[in-house]
Order: sequence, then C-alpha cells, then structure tokens
Amino acid sequence: MIYFDNNATTPVDQRVLDAMLPYFTTHFGNAASRQHQTGMNARSAVEGARDSISDVLGVDAKEIVFTSGATEACNLAIKGVFGLYRRKGKHIVVISTEHKAVLDCCSHLEEKGAEITFVDVDTNGMIDMQMLEEAIHDDTILVISMWANNETGVIHPIEEIGALCALKGTLLFSDATQAVGKISVKPRDAGVQLLAMSAHKFYGPKGVGALYISGKSPRVKLDPLIDGGGHERGNRSGTLNVPGIVGMAKALELASDEQQAENGRLILLHDNLESGLLAIEGTQLNSSLTRRMPNVTNIR
Repeated sequence: MIYFDNNATTPVDQRVLDAMLPYFTTHFGNAASRQHQTGMNARSAVEGARDSISDVLGVDAKEIVFTSGATEACNLAIKGVFGLYRRKGKHIVVISTEHKAVLDCCSHLEEKGAEITFVDVDTNGMIDMQMLEEAIHDDTILVISMWANNETGVIHPIEEIGALCALKGTLLFSDATQAVGKISVKPRDAGVQLLAMSAHKFYGPKGVGALYISGKSPRVKLDPLIDGGGHERGNRSGTLNVPGIVGMAKALELASDEQQAENGRLILLHDNLESGLLAIEGTQLNSSLTRRMPNVTNIR
C-alpha cells in the first residue's frame, strides 16, 4: 500500500523515537516534582524542548504552552479568549473552511452567547480580504484563520490578515497544524497572537501539541480549560507528557533542518502527479496556483 494521507498523521521518525525512549524508563520523572533529581531531570528536558520549539518559531520559550494536541490547543485559544475578553465583545470572525476542531468550538460558543461571523473563500479556497475586513466590527475580539488548509493545501495570507487585525485592534488566532514543520511559520512576524500545532503532523508522536500565546505586544491572557495544579503558568493544568514533548521538539528540529531539501523533493513529486492527473479530460485543480503547500494536491 502507498500511504497518501500524511495530512492526517505521519509515522514517528526513528530518530524521534530514539530521543523519546529514555524518558519512558530511565528519566521517567514528573516535571512538576522539583524536590528531587529525577523530577528536575524531567523538567530540564521539558524546558529544553520548549527552547528548541520556540527557536524554530521565532518566539520566546515562555510563550509556548504544551497541550495534548492541536484540538486542545484550538479549544484553549478560542474558548480561552472568549472567556476572558467577552466583556469587551462577543464577536468572533472565522474562515468558513477551518478544521472541525475550530468550527465545532465556535458552534459551542454560539450556544454560550458568542456571535460568530463566517467568511467565505473564493473558488481557489483563498480568503477574500475585503469580506474579512467588512466582517470585523468594533466588538470583534478574535479573528480565526488557519495558516494552511488540510484539504486544498492553500496557504492563507497570514501576514496580511495580521496587519488587518492590528489595524482593527483584534486578536488573531491561527491553526497552523498543517504548516508547522513543513514551511516556515513565524507567528510573531506575521502578527499572530495565538497559534496551534501538533507533533504527529511532522513525524512526531501523537498526543502532544502546543499553543503559542503572545507574551508581549500584546500580552494575551486566556481563561484556562483545565484547572488543577497550575501547570504551564496556569494555562493548562495536568502532568506533562515528557516523552511526547521531547519527541515533538526533536521532530520539529529535524523537520526544520531538512525542510528545504524535503520540500524540493516533494515539489517534484507533486508536479509530476498533478501533470498526469490534469491530463485526464474534465479534471481541474481545486486550489491556488501560487499559494499552496508543497505536500498537498487537490484535483476534481
């Protein structure tokens, strides 16, 4: 069988697994246990991973909050903003082609009193910037746009969206699950205040992800989803998945180091596949010609 579903999940890279294994056995400590060396060793591994991930993203280590995956990160970002900023406004703007982790979260908040505006995309799957600008009101507290689409591969103009949100004075959350580890993602440079990612999309383990939360200009605060213990600076309580976090950092390090060569390889495969498929009568590309991921093709 040839596996074509790497946007759903990827196998764990052997080098990632090798980095993780000691933290299941030898270095098995709880990162919150600071009273003894075993716990401090685990904490050191977590903080080293946080440093590594933040370096790739171009942010501060303290702005990275570990979660169980992108779905939790999306929920923490969206519900966390609504819970803390709803006195300012209850309006959220979201792109209509977002992942279910975002769309279902917004539907849930509608039942809690949020006002959700969905912005459609054009025939190529791209955001209509004029429609987006018109959708943002004085009481808009959050704009949501994925960095890259999991089905079409479209890469949205995040920098342009970030500039618009800065002008309008609203926060921007990007679900970058399909982009991190595959293309350059720098949330601070793009004007993104909240960004979700998941390790298993770039050859890391399942069950671990992270949320970038801007710590300055502006400093974003969230209403946490989980109480108990105050882990992750109060943003996400619960014992940290040390092996998973170590694996996530290693996977992202490898993906970043090998990104240019890997994307060159993928583009060749991508172009060959598409040229063959598009030669079939009646087929057409269902994506942007210029702004799309090197690992995704969508033909109809």
